[in-house]
Amino acid sequence: MALFRSMQAIALKISLFFCLSIRFFPAMADHEPLIRRADSLFRAGAQTDATKLYEQAIAKGQKPSDAMLLKLASAYEQQNDVPHQLYYLQVYFDRHPDDAVLRRMNDVARANNLNGYETDDLNYFYLFYKKYGIYLLLFLFIPAGYAFGVLIVKMLRKESIPTRQKWVLFVYLTGLLLFVNLPERVKSGIISQERVLLRTDPSAAAPAAEIIGRGHKVNIIGSQDIYLRVFWHNELYYVRRDNVWII
Repeated sequence: MALFRSMQAIALKISLFFCLSIRFFPAMADHEPLIRRADSLFRAGAQTDATKLYEQAIAKGQKPSDAMLLKLASAYEQQNDVPHQLYYLQVYFDRHPDDAVLRRMNDVARANNLNGYETDDLNYFYLFYKKYGIYLLLFLFIPAGYAFGVLIVKMLRKESIPTRQKWVLFVYLTGLLLFVNLPERVKSGIISQERVLLRTDPSAAAPAAEIIGRGHKVNIIGSQDIYLRVFWHNELYYVRRDNVWII
């Protein structure tokens, strides 16, 4: 009976695999001709047409490769479309944090009077976190695991555990949890429209504290309904989600 159930489970997994394959591989096949045509146009110097095909493939669900991101950034640079150029450089930087890419974005932004790309402490902290966060996380897990193990042993031996030790471990684990979830909580975005209103509250009736233009970068630290909560010039504001390209 157990053997029969095992064979049924294997057959179900195989069926699911083929069903997903049937849906996934035709989608890939649909994207490939677009990307090949876009690559050909890019090599021929028709970068405007190439960007349209690349973005058409992305809109259909194709995950852009690193090479595609750099080609799109280069193409938009040739078209003098600085916000799009910075957007694709930022997406590339998010995958491959590199000091040279950060400086390049800062240079382009400064030349076009755009804010949010400064090589300041916040951006360098983000760079450090993206590069070495996994190693720092593993290092921080060592004392947490040791302390937790000691508490478990004491509990099994029915020894008393000082309240201070419990609070220290609780605070440490809370900080570790915040550190793990930091990339999910903090994102960046680029303003996609001209004259976008930054509001003091997530409501169309809230007063506009500032108006910023296309291409500026903001740090996103949350959302509420159709509004994003953003950090701009050391202040917290709300901006409509459809006015931001979220990285």
